[in-house]
Amino acid sequence: MTEVIGIKFKPEGRVYYFDPADKTFPEGEQVIVETARGTECGTVASANHKVEDSAIVKPLKKVVRIATAQDRRRAAENRKKEKEAFAVCEQKILKHKLDMKLVDVEYSFDNSRILFYFTADGRVDFRELVKDLAGVFRTRIELRQIGVRDEAKMLGGLGICGQPFCCSRFLDDFQPVSIKMAKEQGLSLNPTKISGSCGRLMCCLKYEQDAYEYLNKLTPKVGSLVRTPGGDGVVLDANPLTGILQVKIGEDGLPTQFHRDDVKFIRHATKRGGKAKSDGE
Repeated sequence: MTEVIGIKFKPEGRVYYFDPADKTFPEGEQVIVETARGTECGTVASANHKVEDSAIVKPLKKVVRIATAQDRRRAAENRKKEKEAFAVCEQKILKHKLDMKLVDVEYSFDNSRILFYFTADGRVDFRELVKDLAGVFRTRIELRQIGVRDEAKMLGGLGICGQPFCCSRFLDDFQPVSIKMAKEQGLSLNPTKISGSCGRLMCCLKYEQDAYEYLNKLTPKVGSLVRTPGGDGVVLDANPLTGILQVKIGEDGLPTQFHRDDVKFIRHATKRGGKAKSDGE
């Protein structure tokens, strides 16, 4: 086990582990740390705690110091400069007639680098734009193309659930999401109903997927033949969460409700041109 503190460099950003160097840092404290990109000012997202050695990449970089009043002023000035740089870059993009959308601007703590994040449908030749920006700001310029999910994470907003985007609140990394998850959860396959504001499948489809996979294995599928206390019948409807089945017993029987624990699976529905599978096969 290794003692660490978690630090964020942006409110919507991921948490990075640092070595507290035998000091205690409360949550919310601003600190100065050394990163691969140089000196940065971050906020303690999780106070001193221990994590498994497998959860970190050694060697951990140490916290340099608690941010001073001067450090905080510089960080605030950088946020102001970022807004000004955003406006300048947008003008330059229009000037060079580039098919790209500027999303965010990030100043390094020591002002040695400015990073511009943008989205675009394809590759963009921004070499002349970089030269133009370097002439204005007289520092190192970097442009980084990001995806629409990263854009939503940076900009934030409200989802169809009425809550702020998960990606801008607590998701550190994006998890793979597929249309298969929507099918297994019995959701509408209408893209407008299962897509987030970014236009991609909603991240929350992943949250309950493991539970649905487990319950779907326990629940007879629609069309399956089952043995119930009232006789053999065919499953007309199944709710994997509640375990409630609607079963038609006999040719002319009305649908009857049973719990999956009260029935015994006999075989799957017969597929056209194929053989039905029974429980013993």
